[in-house]
Amino acid sequence: MRVAGCDVGSLTAKAVIMQDAAVLSQAVMRVRPRPADSAEAVLQQALEQASLDRGDLAYCMGTGYGKDQIPFADGVSSEIACHARGAWWHAPTTRTVIDIGGQDAKAIRLDGDGRVVRYAYNDKCASGTGRFLEIMAQALEVELEDMGTVGAGAAETLTISNQCVIFAETEVVSLVNEGRAVPDIVDALHRAMANRVAALARGIGIEAEVVMTGGVAKNSGVFAALAAGLGSELKALAGFDPQVNGALGAALLAAEAVSGKSPLGAEK
Repeated sequence: MRVAGCDVGSLTAKAVIMQDAAVLSQAVMRVRPRPADSAEAVLQQALEQASLDRGDLAYCMGTGYGKDQIPFADGVSSEIACHARGAWWHAPTTRTVIDIGGQDAKAIRLDGDGRVVRYAYNDKCASGTGRFLEIMAQALEVELEDMGTVGAGAAETLTISNQCVIFAETEVVSLVNEGRAVPDIVDALHRAMANRVAALARGIGIEAEVVMTGGVAKNSGVFAALAAGLGSELKALAGFDPQVNGALGAALLAAEAVSGKSPLGAEK
């Protein structure tokens, strides 16, 4: 039985194809103007990697910002349910999942069976999201994927006081004009962002083990700052791209839909 999960977010689209609880392929790409086009393209890429055709799939579960516009989805599920399911599949000891996506941040608490018992998310403001880092990287003329490495070179502890992206960008420009070093500014941005997300997570009660998912989990500076802000050990998905975790969870829920099992933590 082959199934797929397709996660169309605000910045990237992801797809995972699974067979008998094993990942056959995964794909990530920048979104296109229409969510339907993003979904078609990323699934086709994953199918080609697995040497499969669309007809080889028994079920496809959609999730993400554009889940309702995935034309080939047999069902849809929330990002909360999918990220919880993906993280718990990797590590059944997971009790808290923190996901930072392009336009939102989520904190999810699970029980011992992987079911969602409580969650909170920020989708009203870009602060604390991947978009925040993207805007700041542009302001500093630093490649987004290099932010973690750049911030690691910080020598002075600075503070970014503004939570609003617009005012924070103005503050960053002021720091640059003052001659502050870019690594110091990047490090301050990582800590400001992490502290906002940590406050969100504390609102639902943090229970170890804590796993971070989403594309921002690949930023080592944010990862370290979030662990410090939580005051708890933070774990990554071992040997797996954290940006694809939502699509993985969707594929797992697709498999459960085909088998007739009730999806864990499903919230439509």
